[in-house]
Amino acid sequence: MTAAEPVTGEPAPGRRPARSTTRTTTPTATPLDLAARIADPETRIVVCCGAGGVGKTTTSAALALAAAEAGRTVVVLTIDPARRLAQSLGLEELDNEPRRVEVPEADGELHAMMLDMKRTFDDIVAAHSTPERAEQILANPFYQSLSSSFAGTQEYMAMEKLGQLRASDQWDLIIVDTPPSRSALDFLDAPNKMSRFLDGTMIRLLMAPSRAGFRFASAGFMLFSRIVSKILGGQLLRDISAFVSALDTMFGGFRERATATYELLRRPGTWFVVVATPEPDALREASYFVDRLSSEGMPLAGLVLNRTHPPATTALSATRAEGAAEEVQESRADGADLAAAALRVHAERMQLATREQHLADRFTSAHPEVAVRTVPAAAGDVHDLDGLRVMGEALTGPDADTPTGTPRTRVLPARRG
Repeated sequence: MTAAEPVTGEPAPGRRPARSTTRTTTPTATPLDLAARIADPETRIVVCCGAGGVGKTTTSAALALAAAEAGRTVVVLTIDPARRLAQSLGLEELDNEPRRVEVPEADGELHAMMLDMKRTFDDIVAAHSTPERAEQILANPFYQSLSSSFAGTQEYMAMEKLGQLRASDQWDLIIVDTPPSRSALDFLDAPNKMSRFLDGTMIRLLMAPSRAGFRFASAGFMLFSRIVSKILGGQLLRDISAFVSALDTMFGGFRERATATYELLRRPGTWFVVVATPEPDALREASYFVDRLSSEGMPLAGLVLNRTHPPATTALSATRAEGAAEEVQESRADGADLAAAALRVHAERMQLATREQHLADRFTSAHPEVAVRTVPAAAGDVHDLDGLRVMGEALTGPDADTPTGTPRTRVLPARRG
């Protein structure tokens, strides 16, 4: 693609593209200063979201480690059940309670945990009901199914746990690693989903026998229950009715806490970080997240473009490297084959970097207001604190502090008209 070509669009078949009379400039993204975000004492929550397989868990852990080393008291909460976070932090396993991670010479503290949605639900029941009522609810078969596998429960419990962590004031920074794919933002819908669930016709009918104001409707309820019994089975209906009756006094608190946490995510002190890789599908998902956060009025810090492949030098183009490789090989001098191979590797790396930069430029053209930080791909899997520290430096280092001097907003230097 030449500098005069548009970022998107193709010429009509069989026609030569018209030569532009003006030269365009490369889209310029604002630098994403994550070091300032995590060091700022006003920043209390950072939410990392993005498609699956883009490195959200590693990004969350690296940011948490960098914040702890900057003097913050940090807890990183993963909603992804994979074990990568525990392994990279040197822990055997993670559970529903924060565990201290030993970080030698850190000025702050680092803790980590993994959401257990059933245990979180159990804790809510125990905390907001009498011991007798809690025992009744916990033993209910419908509750046992709801708390472990019901659609939407994970997102609501994530909202609950985040609210608990923030209310405790034990940590001055909470970093949330969300589930993969678009469901990562489903917890934003938790308050509305809870309201729709509680205000639903079936729930209100199931509550009717336990509410004095509905006792005169018992004949209608009996007709309703006979119909539903044929569909669901009598025992399941009795389990659901008993569960709803037992939770009747708790529903208001559920809704209020979810709404309060939702509002917390919109207030100053919270930042969302969208993570993507330089691939079309991942950046398409990133665009979805950016648009959704904007529509919800959520504060977006910017985009982390992870696993990029910057070349060792940008002084030699792919075309010149390929030509030089041919000349060197034809010379048949000592070491010619090795030199030609190295030149071809550089040419391939330049081509890959050009492709990645093209995709990044398309994203920036569509979202010019979104700050960007590129992070080079690691040589291998990140599985310990040293690896996380290297990634943390890439996430928080000075914008121009790279081997080639290319700003961390880009994979390749910008081309100007």
